[in-house]
Amino acid sequence: MKAIKSISEIREKVKALKQEGKTIGFVPTMGALHEGHLSLFRLAQEHVDEVIASIYVNPKQFGPDEDFDEYPRQLKNDLAKCEMEGVSAVFAPNDNIMYPSKQYVRIELDELNKYMDGGSRPGFFEGILIVVNKLFNIIQPDVAVFGQKDIQQFCILQQMVKEFNHNVKLVMGPIKRANDGLALSSRNKYLDDQQRKMAPGLYRALRYTKKQISDGAKNINLLLDHQKRELEEKGFKIDYLNLFSFDKMAPVKDVTTGSKYILAGAVYLGETRLIDNLIIEIS
Repeated sequence: MKAIKSISEIREKVKALKQEGKTIGFVPTMGALHEGHLSLFRLAQEHVDEVIASIYVNPKQFGPDEDFDEYPRQLKNDLAKCEMEGVSAVFAPNDNIMYPSKQYVRIELDELNKYMDGGSRPGFFEGILIVVNKLFNIIQPDVAVFGQKDIQQFCILQQMVKEFNHNVKLVMGPIKRANDGLALSSRNKYLDDQQRKMAPGLYRALRYTKKQISDGAKNINLLLDHQKRELEEKGFKIDYLNLFSFDKMAPVKDVTTGSKYILAGAVYLGETRLIDNLIIEIS
């Protein structure tokens, strides 16, 4: 399988598939593919006839002190994995293709990025909205699949699709985990052996907290503070660990019957930032 680098060529590929009456699924990635990405390809295949992937490390979603230069890039291996999974084509542009000149138009985001990753990484979701808008306009898929691990991204993109009238259905794939519970991520490669052994602690803290909330715990802040202290004692640096509303992704102190919440955390082990989340539905 060859990477398609030009917009015109990937559009011709999609056009040809659609002329055959095929429905198109799209899975955008930044490469360094792991089982989590592959599961999204498989999920897309359940909804459409053909799957297109993109591999592009988008500079617009990295802050000045983040890991853009270090982010793992392994295009040859990624293409082999895409081919094995039956992906029809891979769009792998460079920066000159995606941002060929000065960008005069920006996207602003209100409220939905105030907390969680948006609160910790200014400009992060604006950068994602720019590149996903471009990719949707280039590929024009029927279905696009994103992972639950980046749940705030999914919810924001869902709002973008609604407000910008994109003719695409979004599907959220479940988090894929290692045997010890760690959410799979391309950034897990940054962990040393000791950090890798510690890393599932975030998932264990989230699972414990979810059980307590589901069992009727009332003082959620006290429960979360206790888990933060335990993680810090084990060597984690807490970015955030909180219960958020599903619609606005804002912190909540109490839960109500019939509502849906996101229990989410972001932590550092050394320089490596890990994120994870669980969805809680109160019945």
